[in-house]
Amino acid sequence: MSDDRTEEQRKSYRPIDAVGFRESISRNWGPVDRSVVVPKGLAEAAGEHRRRLTEALPGRRIALGAGRAPVRSNDTDFGFRADSDFVWLTGCQAEGAVLVISGDGDSTLYLRETAGPDEVDFFANARDGELWIGPVPGLKDWSDALQIPCRPIEELPSAVRGAVPFMLATYGVEPMLDALVQTSPTDGNALRQTLAELRRIKDDWEIDQLREAVAASVLAFADVARELPEAVRGGGERWLQGTFDRRARTAGNGPGYASIVAAGNHAPVLHWVRNDGAVREGDVILLDAGVETRTLYTADVTRTFPVTGEFSPAQRQVHDLVHAAHVAALDAVRPGAPYRAFQYEAMRVLVDGLRDWGVLDVSLDEALGPDGQQHRRYVVCGLGHYIGLDVHDCDAARPETYFAADLEVGMAMAVEPGLYFHPNDETLPPELRGIGVRIEDNVVVHADRTEILTADLPITTDGLEQWVRTQLR
Repeated sequence: MSDDRTEEQRKSYRPIDAVGFRESISRNWGPVDRSVVVPKGLAEAAGEHRRRLTEALPGRRIALGAGRAPVRSNDTDFGFRADSDFVWLTGCQAEGAVLVISGDGDSTLYLRETAGPDEVDFFANARDGELWIGPVPGLKDWSDALQIPCRPIEELPSAVRGAVPFMLATYGVEPMLDALVQTSPTDGNALRQTLAELRRIKDDWEIDQLREAVAASVLAFADVARELPEAVRGGGERWLQGTFDRRARTAGNGPGYASIVAAGNHAPVLHWVRNDGAVREGDVILLDAGVETRTLYTADVTRTFPVTGEFSPAQRQVHDLVHAAHVAALDAVRPGAPYRAFQYEAMRVLVDGLRDWGVLDVSLDEALGPDGQQHRRYVVCGLGHYIGLDVHDCDAARPETYFAADLEVGMAMAVEPGLYFHPNDETLPPELRGIGVRIEDNVVVHADRTEILTADLPITTDGLEQWVRTQLR
């Protein structure tokens, strides 16, 4: 194939090298709204969280990074999601930002300042330049919104100078911070541990964020139920996942974790996140999904419901047993109760039921004892956890403050008993194989009651059948 272009036409020109372009691009730009809109109470809540941290670690200099978006492939990145501890302390979701807390408790946020039209980054930086990605809040915008002093990120080295070994810092989140502060793994883990243990107790503002996340999730579950006919017609699990994700994206930041949309034989698979299977009449759908708010607090909800609005006898049998275990677990959630109590009560009910069905041939005491645990073949996962900024919140806490502690006012948890009968499990009668059921509620411990945030979604077999039929009308 001949090339009829002239030599001049074959030359490649880069606008960045052209004087005319650089002069043109730097002129005649009007004002841009870069303001940061944050929910009422966020700045005050973050300030109180910083106070609690400095009280727990008096006199320590502390630094945490927001992090950066990981590379997806070549020159494309995954969406950015700020580090949860950083967000808890700042309310900020700016990529590459770093919080520094001095020994006397004063806090400063270090961020990248917005490049104006007279700067090369404005038009030449495809990843961060405003010409490419739109308006970016500047230092004053963040400071006004979050009520915290903000300084250019270029000043971070001087802010942490002399920090070794006097600074606690998170490691592996922000490369610049890692290079500047040689925090030992022990010190870094100690900071994470302290933050996790502080975050176990939610304040009123945080509980409101969880209520918002759950309310949006309840709407998304109804959206999914209304789309069951389309899923049966060929859309499958992918269609239902997309339905949930659309609501999550419009009502909040997006899904709080990888949604599980498990139909039929996929329901016993604990982390079925492929969501690429068919949906058939007669199936039950195990939907485990949660909306993450724009402040990054996430719900974690599961319901198992019939595609046609009617459980089969075997599906109903399994669901009724899980429901009985769920009610027993909720009854054990109260201030002062051991954290493990609600899980023990649920396991006790499940073991009794499996023994009644002939699936287990050991005593209750043996099954629940340290050398037994035969029932865990069908209940492999735990039955609850903390929720908050992370779907499995506070995981860095010490075992004695997570598993061995007593429940306290302000704790927010997911309670989620289930039974998982794999289709190829020959220890089970044929009619039970391929059935998976989980019920997961989000609860908050109050002094006088347990608040079930997810109460608007039914948990009984009759209630779920009616709920599905209502959505399908």
